[in-house]
Amino acid sequence: MEFLNSLKLRLKHYSSPFDHWEYNKPLTKGAIEEISKTEIIDLNKMNINYDGTRAIDGGEGKFREGISSGGKAIKFRCFVNKENSKDFPNLTNLISEIRSKNTYGYISEIIKKNLSDSYVRLEVICDRQGFWLKPHCDIKEKLISSLVFINPFNESENLGTDLYDEKLNIVKTLPYKDNYGYFFTSSSKTWHGMKKKEIKKERRCLQINYVTFKTDWPVD
Repeated sequence: MEFLNSLKLRLKHYSSPFDHWEYNKPLTKGAIEEISKTEIIDLNKMNINYDGTRAIDGGEGKFREGISSGGKAIKFRCFVNKENSKDFPNLTNLISEIRSKNTYGYISEIIKKNLSDSYVRLEVICDRQGFWLKPHCDIKEKLISSLVFINPFNESENLGTDLYDEKLNIVKTLPYKDNYGYFFTSSSKTWHGMKKKEIKKERRCLQINYVTFKTDWPVD
């Protein structure tokens, strides 16, 4: 129960520029290894430029409301689902923990939002040189937005997520530390992104969401 223990023992709340929580060491060594070794298409080798969105194809959240697939660029993204779960035994165990009532119930109390009818979505992320993420607020279907950083290549801590105020001034950059993460509940004030920064090799992350649309992983 590494994930839940991290929430209970190593969680810190911050209110600026909006309510968010940071947590330390939520992942097992096995999960970290799977994230580090997941093969992700190198967009730079395909002549596709980062456009400031996760979907690559210009699919900003406001255009993708209600689209669980993540837009046209799903083929560039690695979601953990039942079909590929055999390749991710440790991350599948993590999904089971996140789906459990003990975990989502605990988070529900923290954020004051009911997660009992939600679904879990996990995505392994690998950002490379040239990546940037324009300031945005997540789609309303994301009840919880969370990212856990994996830093196997000793990249700069400055590669974490930038948090903005409502005038889109950067107020805080979350530290890109190994096995360190954050979460918040989406709203019209939760502006976040990442300005273009130097990535020497790879910026690895695990995105964890509780969502309202169906995935392979409903909460228990």
